[in-house]
Amino acid sequence: METTSRMGDQPPRTPGEPGTSTAAPRLVDGFLMAPFRWYGLDDAFMGPRWLMHVGASADGSVEHGSIGHGDEPSVRSEGTEGDGRERFAVVVTVGASPVRRSADGSGVLEATSVSSAAWLAGVGLLSVTWPGHMDHSLRDDWLEQQTETAWVLADDLEGPDWAVLSLPVDGIATPFHYRESEYGWVLAGSTSQGVHLGAYGRGMSAYGVGFSVIKDITAYG
Repeated sequence: METTSRMGDQPPRTPGEPGTSTAAPRLVDGFLMAPFRWYGLDDAFMGPRWLMHVGASADGSVEHGSIGHGDEPSVRSEGTEGDGRERFAVVVTVGASPVRRSADGSGVLEATSVSSAAWLAGVGLLSVTWPGHMDHSLRDDWLEQQTETAWVLADDLEGPDWAVLSLPVDGIATPFHYRESEYGWVLAGSTSQGVHLGAYGRGMSAYGVGFSVIKDITAYG
């Protein structure tokens, strides 16, 4: 699944520039534009939560977004692995959409699926991963290779690299595709509310998480 923009991550504009206002856009505004409900960890999680970013399709409609829980993950620098105490989980919500024409009629937008959620979660985990003792100059090549691998894995959710894990979604036991590696874990599944869920984390057990609809996304912004 390809996205063309990430609301909340846009470069700053000069005040007074056409098409802008002097008030900086809030990160939560991108989340409020979504036509679907957002998910996070359920009330059993008592730690900090924060908005990360949303992704839009070629016609500008919001397709997915990520919400963090626990410690804010950061890429390990210069090949170091830190103290190993980082604990976080990120929930990715993907609106379920079929193949459709773009708003301007110029092309076709890809369908979203559980595989979309699995790929976004896999790439998200890679984005905050730095293999131990890897030289700075080699990480880009490693990241490109692992991103391709994440897509191959996401396209084969019934394959041997995935297990099935049952987790609560709005209090209902729901099957998820689950895999783990030395870098963390990845989950992907669907809900009855018309969205797909992906999740990734490190330092927190995937077996103990649950998901629920966020009642008021503005409380995060």
